[in-house]
Amino acid sequence: MATSEDKGRQASIDGFAHEHIVVGILMKKYRNVSLVNLPLSPYDIIIVLPSKKLGREEIIRAQIKTATRSISFTGGTRGGVDREYISGVKEYRQSTETSDVVIGIHPASHNSFELYFVPTVLIERLDQKSISINKIQGLKDNYDILENCKNEVLIIQKCQEYGFLGQVRKVL
Repeated sequence: MATSEDKGRQASIDGFAHEHIVVGILMKKYRNVSLVNLPLSPYDIIIVLPSKKLGREEIIRAQIKTATRSISFTGGTRGGVDREYISGVKEYRQSTETSDVVIGIHPASHNSFELYFVPTVLIERLDQKSISINKIQGLKDNYDILENCKNEVLIIQKCQEYGFLGQVRKVL
């Protein structure tokens, strides 16, 4: 049986691996995607999308979260055996100040993954620390949501169409 230390190490390895998997998946689609090598950054990757406005580019800041049953929207804390770690960073919830989208990566099978794109404009309205992936099936592998994650009006409209806006406490 695995010890809690072994489980913590495996969770850490899975987290790093999932970041690389998400970058690979998104790189195949968008080409210009990179891990961020800034250890105190509240986001893990950047995605550069060509903009529709005169050759400009749009940068999307994304936080990657492993999503077995739910997607966590918090950061700044440590899990596993090393919970006493003190970094000077307090727990925070992802917001438009910290990133543009949280990407939950769900290992559907050993070599198959589903991506859930949760824009931070939605997270701010949900006013909770996590959400079950069962409640946000409309966001699964929905690249339109990723590409428009900063468009608050569109995100709210789409979430109403997907039928889970009832969870949102504040509306535009």
